Amino acid sequence: MASTAAPTAAVPTLDPPLEQIRRLAVELRLLLPGVRVGEARETTKEFNAETFWRRLNRAAENVSREATTLTEVFSRVPLPSPQETQRFCEQIHTAIKEIITVYYSLPKDQGITLRKLVRNATLDIVDGMAQLVDVLFITPAQSLENSDLISYNSVWTACQQVPRIPKDNKAAALSMLTKNVDFVKDAHEEMEQAVEECDPYCGLLNDTEDNSDNNGDEENDGLGYPNNRDLYWSEEDQELIIPCLALVRASKACLKKIRISVAENGKKDQVAQLDDIVDISDEISPSVDDLALSIYPPMCHLTVRINSAKLVSVLKKALEITKASHVTPQPEDSWIPLLINAVDHCMNRIKELTQNELEL
Repeated sequence: MASTAAPTAAVPTLDPPLEQIRRLAVELRLLLPGVRVGEARETTKEFNAETFWRRLNRAAENVSREATTLTEVFSRVPLPSPQETQRFCEQIHTAIKEIITVYYSLPKDQGITLRKLVRNATLDIVDGMAQLVDVLFITPAQSLENSDLISYNSVWTACQQVPRIPKDNKAAALSMLTKNVDFVKDAHEEMEQAVEECDPYCGLLNDTEDNSDNNGDEENDGLGYPNNRDLYWSEEDQELIIPCLALVRASKACLKKIRISVAENGKKDQVAQLDDIVDISDEISPSVDDLALSIYPPMCHLTVRINSAKLVSVLKKALEITKASHVTPQPEDSWIPLLINAVDHCMNRIKELTQNELEL
């Protein structure tokens, strides 16, 4: 009696290479929300900083290497086979998962500020890889040189930044404070430049407005310049700008002094206090931006007053948190009371100049 052969298992059919690439980009982007909100992995092992940074650097190097390999094989024809493409995609996915796993191994007690920097670096790498895969899917093979792909894709740049991440929470805090100082410095310079350049035809407008009815031109003055007062500052506006600029200068001084105090007196093991200082300092630059935007014409004095008060509140809170922390060994003899007085002086002047707005 003839034996019956056992049925062979069906071999799953692999998707075409470009479809696998498209799906890989989708899968990579699905990882991003988890990284943004993910918590550190609970472990009983003692954290070893040297081991962590070695693993993170090695993981970044591996991602960069896999990105280069994928770019090379998909930038020429013929494209790799479905089986080869599957292997490349698995290697990319494994490399990305590894660097995410390393990030998760950084405990919170090493500092929230430090974790944010590592998290942002990890997000840049994952997002950069997704961008690269998108380009390889959309762009026909050989239409772009490998050097062109590298020049405008961010995954390689993101991987190269990993070794430059600060290695402890104090260094991370100083990095963030330095950025905030630069942001406020830029905002202050832009405000000063606007004051110097805005309303260049003020004198001409004053001379011609009285004659505008006589010549019948309500839109332009006699020299063809716009006669729209919404584009310029009134004398009251210009007077109000002076204490606003002084308040922004005080903001810059506060951040600089806080940064110096952290640099000179900050202790690496006082991670919670350093995080508190950075958290409140991060609010200064956006508050400065709000005030800066509100001084542009047409200026609403009440809005300027409100934004000034918000900035003053943030500055005082930052100074009080710094004063109560270990970075200010002698708070009563420090620079903090002087800056608080300077901030109060600016705010009092702004209140004086905007009092009429409250009475309307």
